[in-house]
Amino acid sequence: MAIQSKVSLPVIKRLPKYYRYLTTLSADGKEKISSSELAHMMGTTASQVRQDFNCFGGFGQQGIGYKVDVLRAEIGKLLFSDGEKLPTILIGAGRLGSAVSSFISRDTNGYKLIGVFDINPELCGKEMGGATIYPLSELEAFCAEHHPTVAVLCVPRQSAMELSGELVAHGIQGFWNFSHYDLSVEYPGVTVENVHLGDSLMSLGYRLRNKD
Repeated sequence: MAIQSKVSLPVIKRLPKYYRYLTTLSADGKEKISSSELAHMMGTTASQVRQDFNCFGGFGQQGIGYKVDVLRAEIGKLLFSDGEKLPTILIGAGRLGSAVSSFISRDTNGYKLIGVFDINPELCGKEMGGATIYPLSELEAFCAEHHPTVAVLCVPRQSAMELSGELVAHGIQGFWNFSHYDLSVEYPGVTVENVHLGDSLMSLGYRLRNKD
């Protein structure tokens, strides 16, 4: 399967949605789907669906459609790298951290939570999402031994700003950032996914108030 050297971010961001819908279709016993049917589910056009898939060499034949299980498996390989899970640490063992760690541990999403860190000594030694909670002071030693690739930030804005450079120095290559701060790490090879839960609520409110 030939993949374009540079796939645009909007296409990449649509892949999980394709995968989610195809998972549902497979569970419902659907064997084949056309680009038009998939486009209707995605809220886009058949042309866009075909363009997206052509970025990765295409997954079907025009006029015949796609085999649901085959398409799901191929997109799964793109998202999950043939089952290899990225070693992940989480910073911040509060309520948000607890919810996020539970999501990581129970969903097949390509990540393995290997350690959680917090400044609260009462939490240290306990488990969260199947991983041990360590004091933040042990972060450097832990990273040196276990070599995590991804850091999930469930800490306040200022803490995220202060920790990001340290984490990159410890070998972190990607951030899933819930800190209410658009983390922009100025280091080559580092990828950031900023998550602002409030943005979705504000967008919903706008759409509700401006239906006409």
